[in-house]
Amino acid sequence: MMSSPAVHVISGLPRSGSTLLAALLNQHPGVHAAGHNTPVAPMLVRLMSLMSEGEYETAFRDGQWQRLLRGVVEGYHAGAHGKPVLVDIGRDWCAHVPLLAALYPDAKMICCVRDPVWILNSFERLVAGDPLLRSRLVPIAHRATQHDRIDYLMSREGAFGYAWRLVNEAFFGPHADRLMIVEYDRLVRDPRGVLAELEKSLGLPAFSYDTENVKGPDASIFDSALGTPGLHAVRPRVAPVKRALTLPPHMVERLAHQMFWREPKLNRGAVVIA
Repeated sequence: MMSSPAVHVISGLPRSGSTLLAALLNQHPGVHAAGHNTPVAPMLVRLMSLMSEGEYETAFRDGQWQRLLRGVVEGYHAGAHGKPVLVDIGRDWCAHVPLLAALYPDAKMICCVRDPVWILNSFERLVAGDPLLRSRLVPIAHRATQHDRIDYLMSREGAFGYAWRLVNEAFFGPHADRLMIVEYDRLVRDPRGVLAELEKSLGLPAFSYDTENVKGPDASIFDSALGTPGLHAVRPRVAPVKRALTLPPHMVERLAHQMFWREPKLNRGAVVIA
């Protein structure tokens, strides 16, 4: 009987390197990492509702519900081909660290983060790069101007605002010691150094990664469904890329000085790779 894999997750902020990091980890012969966000965490949340409410509540005993939920995680990634380490990706994991801990006591959560100024700048570059403004990341009623787009993305429902709240919840929560915070700038500047630190924490043997020939996932269908081609594109070579800042000064000021994970006095035990 094949043993269950060690399970870890990648979560965090959008436009912060999670797809790149997963592509690099997939080079390791002992790792199967999802290419981009999966529906695993949302599926678990729906099953949790069924298990904790209504007429079926008493049908799930302690031990049984854990086996069922682990079956969803490992079943979804059945194509892992017996690799000893499985890495799922999803923003929602940050809201369910206690569940992750209950299912996989040794699991780590890798949170990819970035300066919010450059996250919003990256979103704006993607959305406004299409003259027809077709990206479904922003509802049509909020696409007309840059201010409208940024305000929506930062709102409770927006891609940035939602993820920002969840990262705060995980970072300041009771399971903060499971978190490994990986800053985007460090990842693209020193990918081998970041991966070496992750290997130690995840119990992986050292591996020589090819940072000149990175192969990202084929996410064209996923990105097209969101009306945002290139959303999960990964460049073959890992290196910093200089981008023009297109946000006006007052927006930059509004977003500046928000990288709370850099404040040692606020840290509840997370490992910060910055």
